[in-house]
Parts: sequence; structure tokens; C-alpha cells
Amino acid sequence: MLSTSIKTSMKKKCILVFMAAMTALGSWAQGWPANCKDVMLQGFYWDSYADTKWTTLESQADNLSGTFSLVWVPQSGWCNGTYQMGYADIWWFDHHSAFGSQAELKSMISTFKSKGIGTIEDVVINHKSGNSNWCDFPTETWSGHGTLNWSLADICANDDGGDTKKNGYNVTGANDTGDDFGGSRDLDHTSANVQANIKLYLQFLKKELGYVGFRYDMVKGYAPEYTGIYNASATPTYSVGEYWDTDVSKLTNWIDRTQANGGGGSAAFDFPLKYKINDAFGNGRWAALAEDYLTARDAYKRYAVTFVDNHDTGRSGESPLNANVEAANAFILTMPGTPCVFLRHWQLFETAIKRLAAARRVVGINNMSTIEQRYAQRNGFVLKVRGTEGEALCKYHRLPSSLCR
Repeated sequence: MLSTSIKTSMKKKCILVFMAAMTALGSWAQGWPANCKDVMLQGFYWDSYADTKWTTLESQADNLSGTFSLVWVPQSGWCNGTYQMGYADIWWFDHHSAFGSQAELKSMISTFKSKGIGTIEDVVINHKSGNSNWCDFPTETWSGHGTLNWSLADICANDDGGDTKKNGYNVTGANDTGDDFGGSRDLDHTSANVQANIKLYLQFLKKELGYVGFRYDMVKGYAPEYTGIYNASATPTYSVGEYWDTDVSKLTNWIDRTQANGGGGSAAFDFPLKYKINDAFGNGRWAALAEDYLTARDAYKRYAVTFVDNHDTGRSGESPLNANVEAANAFILTMPGTPCVFLRHWQLFETAIKRLAAARRVVGINNMSTIEQRYAQRNGFVLKVRGTEGEALCKYHRLPSSLCR
């Protein structure tokens, strides 16, 4: 029996208990591997230009590899500026960026691979920005493979609520199949040319740069079937969509539709769980952790990527969880699904997260593990999860302030 005790503050403690046992591993499948034991690091936060430099991350490869087998990095294409996080993407085949040169990027990805870490690219294909005006997407060639050509027919006719047309750009694509994104041009995913360009781009990311998977940005912006089409073509090992919504049924519908008609499928970030974590660890509503979210559904937990915060929800640098950030990370590292640790949290709680990830490995918790107990108690909760090698018991209890004087 291995027992690890982690204090999250003077008033709180989180206890993990592990008991040995044996079960069998399952197989891998489309969208996200089944029985996946990976733990992922989000290797950036908003404006993390120094901490996320490719050379900086590469220099940490030995240390990271002891805890993480995946690192998610920002969109790495050039966006016409050294202070650009990549979400107004312009160039798809030029990957010198705010974080370093293309050679440095490839070196980092190669070093990570040698240490057993796969690199996941932030893929922004809902929208695209022009090179010098709203709509002049650059022509680019990947030598020996193909050329990206664009026209106004590749931009949604109702882009920016019709403002693109009002500003003199006669965009003639179909109407958007999802939510509008302001600030860049929404791509018409019904266009055969757009689809061909995206497929070529994803092949470039895999074959030229060495990415093992994709984190798709703002997937509410286009119909989920297109993510399925792109993954069927690119066959990434990992795919996860940013479907930002607290309605679990909307996430399961999105996942199902990425698999429809031979689609490649995809996982999704468990936003419903993120907000339950806020309710519990931030507001003391512990019953929220026993409610519905993607990771709690047996049919979908394999496709759930769990997180406490990310670059958007943690953009201010302050967490609604107050002193409970460490304990919240203990929760996701005990749960099934694939946990994704935010860089800021790794920087603050490296020792504790290392210990939690090691304990997860010892018990053999994977993205399809069984939740045996999940209930709230006064001032805390109890979570028990069975892995392939044993069981993990995670208990959280907020002590009365009078005991901490």
C-alpha cells in the first residue's frame, strides 16, 4: 500500500491512498486512444512568450518527461508579429513565431519525442487572418507536396454578421455552419478548396514538423463533421476540441458527430467538469463534483480531457479556486479521462503534481478507468477510482479555521 498526503494550505488537506490489484489493458481507437494513461501539460498561458520559448521548453525535457507524456503548445505559425499568441493565424507553412524559429520548434519536438513526449499543436482553422487586409490570405507552398491558394469564395458569406461584405469584400462562400468569430475571417468549411487546404496543412504539421496530435480551437465555429473529415485524412494519434459549453449533452453530440459517416472522431475538453470544479473548490458546493459531466459518463470518459484552468479561464493569472488549486489538480489526476495540467499550476505546484502523476501511474489509472465512489461530504468530497493496477482513494476535507490558528 502506498499512501501520499498533500497539504493544499493550512486549512486543507488532500489524501490519496493506493491499493495493488491487476486488470487488463484495452485497445486504442479513433479520436483519442482508449485505455490511455497519458498526462498532458498545457505548455503556455496567455502572453507566455518567455516561458513558452521553444528553447526554454526543450531545456526542460528531462524534467517534464518524468511527469508528462504529452505537451500542448500554442499555434506555431507566423502571425506577422513577435507578440502574437497564434489565434489570428496568417501563415500555415511558415513556423517561425513569437516562441522561436521553425528550426528551434522542430528541435524541441524531436527532443520531446526522444524523451517519450508527444507534442500537440493548437490548430486554428475556424478562422484566418489576412496578410495586409481583411481577406488577402497568402499563397504558400510546401515543397514537393502542394500549394495553398485562397479566394473570397473560401470565406463565409455572413462573416462578421455581414460586416465583411459591408467593408467592400465580396465574400461568396456559404453561410457559416457554426458560431461567428469576430476579428478574423470565418472559413467556409463546405468549400472543397478550404477542405483541401486544411488537409494539406495538417499533413504538414504531422510530417514536416512532427506533431502527434491537434487541439482544435473554437470548434463551435463550424459543424463537427468537418473535424471528423480532417482527422480521417490526417489520422492524428490525438485530437481534442475546444467546445466551450457547460451542457454535457452538447459535448457528447459534438463528439458523436465527429465520428459520423467515417469521420476520424475527436475528444473534447471537459468544460462542464471545469465549472463543477469551480463550484466545489471555489465556492464550497461539493455536491457539484457528484453531478453530470463528460468524465462521469462511461460512454464518453475516454474522450474527456480534464483541466483545472487553461490560457483563457486562467488568463488573469488569478484562480477562482483561491488556495484550492493544488487540491483541484489532485482531483483531475485521480479521475479517468486524460488530465491536462496548466503551465502556471505546474510552475506553482511542481513537486505535488509530480507525486500525484506518479501515484496515478502506480495505480494504472487511464482515461477509461472506473469511478467506484464519487460523493460529497461535509466540507469536502470522496473519490475512489479503479486503475489497472489498483485503486485510488482521493479524500478532500476543509478543516475548520479554528484548528489552523
